[in-house]
Amino acid sequence: MKIGKATVPRTAISTSDEHSIVIRGHDLSRELIGKISFVEHFYLLLTGRHGSPGEIAVLNATLVAIAEHGLVPSVQAARMTFAAAPDAMQGAVAAGILGCGSVVLGSSEIAGRFYSEIDAQVTAGSALADAALAVTQAWRNAGRAIPGYGHPLHKERDARVGALFDAAQAAGTDPRFVAIAEAVEALLPGLLGKPLRLNVSGAIPAVLLGAGFPVEGLKGVPILARTAGLVAHMVEEIRQPIGFALSYQATREMQYDGDLPADFGKAPA
Repeated sequence: MKIGKATVPRTAISTSDEHSIVIRGHDLSRELIGKISFVEHFYLLLTGRHGSPGEIAVLNATLVAIAEHGLVPSVQAARMTFAAAPDAMQGAVAAGILGCGSVVLGSSEIAGRFYSEIDAQVTAGSALADAALAVTQAWRNAGRAIPGYGHPLHKERDARVGALFDAAQAAGTDPRFVAIAEAVEALLPGLLGKPLRLNVSGAIPAVLLGAGFPVEGLKGVPILARTAGLVAHMVEEIRQPIGFALSYQATREMQYDGDLPADFGKAPA
């Protein structure tokens, strides 16, 4: 990300005066509230235009797909933070969101950039299979993992992949990034000697890029979706606290393997 040289702060997203609030050129109170859904509003905020019904349907499907995934590390961090500071739900949710990195949730953005490199070669005239192979090999030669493939639990293709691809097909959005994702999936066994199937982090950019979503905003989709899941966990934490139980379990399972003083464990003389 480059550092801008602007000396005047500018934004095209919103402004206001004493009479109205304007969002992307629309009067918030007269044109948006009660007129469009939150998903439509999110698309408008990021792209500056109203999404088509198909584009909105695909974005909505991705948000549903990634909102909740059980007691994953980000959720445990949030619940334990809330247990320690129950007066600050925002801090607990933020603790969970801070865990959105290249391994969890952030890989959708990396996969989107990977697919975009392949798409650029196809646009320049390369055959899809050749472009997919060239970019995949270049990433591997650079020591970069291929994002969006493989899952510790779902050894076959993640069921969410098919559901998202079906949603994109039904919505009639551009299928070329889905084709790119599947072309890479097809060549991985030959390159790696083992099959790595598409996971949801590979499917999300494949359908969103085809729905006109900007690659720069891809990481925001799992962040937004998981925020909803984290708020649900905070409400459950209020009603059924387990934050300290998670901490106690870690303490019980912990095995210390460092050095100890010679008199450790002995009663003081």
